[in-house]
Amino acid sequence: MPSRRLPPLRALEAFMRTVRLGSARAAAEEIGLSPSALSRRITNLEEFVGKKLFTRARQSMQLTDEGQAFYEAVNPHLESLTRAVESQSDNISVLRLRLGVLPMFGSQRLFPRLGELRKRHPLLHIDIDTAPHLEDRVGDTLDAAIILSRGPASGLHAVRLDHNLVHAICSNELAAAMGDNVTQSNMEKQTFLIHNELPESFVAWRKANDLEEVEPAAIDHYDSGALMLEAAAQGLGIAIMHDDHLRRAADSRLTNLNGPDVQSPYSYWFVCKPTALETRPVRLFHDWLVRAGL
Repeated sequence: MPSRRLPPLRALEAFMRTVRLGSARAAAEEIGLSPSALSRRITNLEEFVGKKLFTRARQSMQLTDEGQAFYEAVNPHLESLTRAVESQSDNISVLRLRLGVLPMFGSQRLFPRLGELRKRHPLLHIDIDTAPHLEDRVGDTLDAAIILSRGPASGLHAVRLDHNLVHAICSNELAAAMGDNVTQSNMEKQTFLIHNELPESFVAWRKANDLEEVEPAAIDHYDSGALMLEAAAQGLGIAIMHDDHLRRAADSRLTNLNGPDVQSPYSYWFVCKPTALETRPVRLFHDWLVRAGL
């Protein structure tokens, strides 16, 4: 039986990098080619498969529908090939990812699912960093980070992981004492618990409840979402937090006050440098995170 002809592997590499980086110029720089040389390699691949994979306009290259289908069909097999090579290589022992994670996201959403990632990619090991200023350290001391932000800085590859509502969370006893009513007279007597890095959540909640002119008895500031929930459960105040935090905490001591739905200014984002997606640890984690829907 005659052997099947292999696809042009350098052309396939050029195609995959262009898709993953979202830029032909960035892909050419990564591979060490001129843009015209990269374009020729992709043309060779198109001739091999008999399909137009990109549309070209000036310096821009956009995937066609056939190109998207080709990527989705080929990418899993390339991942399988890479894993097979890694499993047979004595030179690859560990793939190391330096990941910045907020403690609340880590405990509630990431760590309950990390076992799945370990089974899928046993060579991938993750150094966890929960220190402040995660976004600023991406590309320096961190390969990637999961941040809670109004929107990441330009120049980063970013994937939005959720949309949230702002809730006023307190103990069942406090809610019962207030009659579960968000009124001016009630709120003026309360202590509010606000996260240092999420002040706009309180602004949005007050505006939605027509309480912009109300001055509470006190505002206590925290740098830990977990401690905010515990403080609220102990009756120390009303925590302004995301609905997802309350749901995942599943703490029977806590409830949220009645009121209108308040869209949060903040979301969780996965961020890294665009070029970091070409490193295998970052790409493996990124692809798993998106598929897992954490």
